[in-house]
Amino acid sequence: MSENTQSPRKPRVAVVFGGRSSEHAISVVTAGAVLRAIDRDKYDVLPIGITREGRWALTADAPERMAITERSLPDVAELAESDTGNVVLPVDPAGREVVLNEPGSLPKALGEVDVVFPMLHGPYGEDGTLQGLLELSGIPYVGAGVLASAVGQDKEYMKRVFVSFGLPVGPYEVVRPREWEQNPAAARKKIVEFAADHGWPLFVKPARGGSSVGITKVDDLSGLDEAIEEARRFDPKIIVEALVRGREIECGVLEFEDGPRASVPAEIPPVTDHDFYDFEAKYIDSASGLVPAPIGDEATAEVRRLAVLAYESVSCEGLVRADFFLTEDGDFVINEINTMPGFTPISMYPRMWQESGVGYQELVDRLIQAALNRSTGLR
Repeated sequence: MSENTQSPRKPRVAVVFGGRSSEHAISVVTAGAVLRAIDRDKYDVLPIGITREGRWALTADAPERMAITERSLPDVAELAESDTGNVVLPVDPAGREVVLNEPGSLPKALGEVDVVFPMLHGPYGEDGTLQGLLELSGIPYVGAGVLASAVGQDKEYMKRVFVSFGLPVGPYEVVRPREWEQNPAAARKKIVEFAADHGWPLFVKPARGGSSVGITKVDDLSGLDEAIEEARRFDPKIIVEALVRGREIECGVLEFEDGPRASVPAEIPPVTDHDFYDFEAKYIDSASGLVPAPIGDEATAEVRRLAVLAYESVSCEGLVRADFFLTEDGDFVINEINTMPGFTPISMYPRMWQESGVGYQELVDRLIQAALNRSTGLR
């Protein structure tokens, strides 16, 4: 008598991208590259896009439509299979079935999800908010947990943690929402005094932003108010950083079975057509880095050590890209970490791991496997 055997189903990966932050388009681009790289013989894939308004939408599995083309940025709204449908995750650890709700129709089951690959950048996705939802749902996910994601998104508290672990940071000042709204003259005076101590130019940034969006290099007092208002378009809390003169060095950290390891570092050379390594330089004009960074064996070993320390200090999981300055004195100063760095074709994180012997498809697979092997909840 023959037995009716059924092969086990493949793990189902929900790739979630887009979102409400200013980095919406870069998230779409990143997700397209990841969708292209996921091994379909090994995993089933469910693409879920979050519109700029926050609606979760079932989207086409179409990586070719998710790239920057002729300086035009992609959008989830253009990929959504419906203008009204909402994808709903179960807020119940006992079940992982995702449902599609369409007005006037019965809910449609989309099947169980085994792991989420959250390709969101910035607030409402990379900052612990999505991670908290996934913890409530009991669904494993790629990357940092709630606390590490929140700390990694907030440049002020990130730097405070770095200092407590002995990592060197550059001079900075924070202007909180109430300070600027209630007494802008006092807030401006605080920044001017900071400039008197550390010199111009200053970099005025949204405290919880990324991809260089909303950042202004300010050369003197005349441009300060405009820079503050530009940063506040993206975050009511701003951070002002002194110029650290040095070479820009990046290093990737990846979770292996025996713990986190650092990649070979990369160097971002000075950009000639931009004031600094801004959004246009990163994503539109395709500024390229040097991999590996030509900094010598001793400096390479040190920046790799510091990158892992930064990863551990914030209690990261999965991956991190750590950004440093290498000063003329040969010292490293950490600028920030990115708990979900870009995976676009020109992104430095996958390029650094490619040079370190981990190809793109293996990199994506390692991240998924690490998430599948990690429980939700306290760990």
